[in-house]
Amino acid sequence: MNVLELKDVTKKYGEFVAVEGVCLEIEEGKILSLLGPSGCGKSTTLRMIAGFTTPNSGTVAIAGENVDHLKPYERNVGLLFQDYALFPHMTVEQNVAYGLRYRGTPKPMIPSRVQQMLSLVRMLGMEARYPSQLSGGQQQRVALARALATDPQIVLLDEPLSALDAKLRLELRIELKEILRSVGATTIVVTHDQEEALSLGDEVVVMHAGKVIQRGSPIEIYKAPADKFVAEFVGRSNWFCATRRGRSSGDLSSYITSNGIEIRTRSAPTDRRGSADLCIRPEHIELMDVTQGVVSDEPDQNLLEGVVVDVAPLGADVHVVVDLPGETRLQVIRKNVGRIPTVVPGQPVRLCFAASDVLVFPT
Repeated sequence: MNVLELKDVTKKYGEFVAVEGVCLEIEEGKILSLLGPSGCGKSTTLRMIAGFTTPNSGTVAIAGENVDHLKPYERNVGLLFQDYALFPHMTVEQNVAYGLRYRGTPKPMIPSRVQQMLSLVRMLGMEARYPSQLSGGQQQRVALARALATDPQIVLLDEPLSALDAKLRLELRIELKEILRSVGATTIVVTHDQEEALSLGDEVVVMHAGKVIQRGSPIEIYKAPADKFVAEFVGRSNWFCATRRGRSSGDLSSYITSNGIEIRTRSAPTDRRGSADLCIRPEHIELMDVTQGVVSDEPDQNLLEGVVVDVAPLGADVHVVVDLPGETRLQVIRKNVGRIPTVVPGQPVRLCFAASDVLVFPT
């Protein structure tokens, strides 16, 4: 059953189209990540679901009921804002209880529900504290408890972790997903952070310029991006401007880049002119020292040579930048660096990647 349905929703501000023809559905108990850059329309979409913004056209339905005529407080929606929006003059207990009181929950039931929510977010014992006495992570937990307290049909999270530092963001990302799963909350998470979107969502919707560009599982979004924008926005990537030369053998296609480098792909060409942007993810490139000997040039493998210009440790991985002939530069991410030799700037290297790992976007 779809808890939420948006049908051809459009929002304009004067001549500016913030959201155009957006269609979305989300099933009960699922988490949907709404991902895109600033200004793409994702927060406006969230505000239309919540009732803070009225669409110019299209409909918003919750549990099969058109809610376009309902005010925000009349919709059974839980909200967690980017700045948490806790009432500074209220204690933790009063903040969590606010929505329950506002919606007419019987007074005898409120204390036990507040305790249940604070236990869920691991904030028992903090009832008497004020927001100013809490850390950013604690404020986030209280805001989440308040959003879930009224047992909403949909929970809307607008950049819920963006105000936190990197370490705390990772910790609370895991905790947030566990909490939402434990209560079976149907949730939409708005974020510009690709890692956050991919790790939290059962599905990811990518928006750009007010439109939905692609919807799919996190793996589908990353491995099979619908267009160049999605490929660039989600994950790291190396790009080549190229022209198709023809078929090498079987289902392989051969492209020549603007710098004269041959790249083989397994993607079926759909362009008539033969020009395309080719994408290869840094983690799909194998890096070898030229002293390792001659590597057989298999038809389904791409073999290039270059010189290392930069090596940057990234925790368990190493980010390597390699210069190729013709002023082309590639990023390579080496995994499990403790098990493989380290490369250094100035070192000649070979780069190998499979034709099947090359993404092709006709231009």
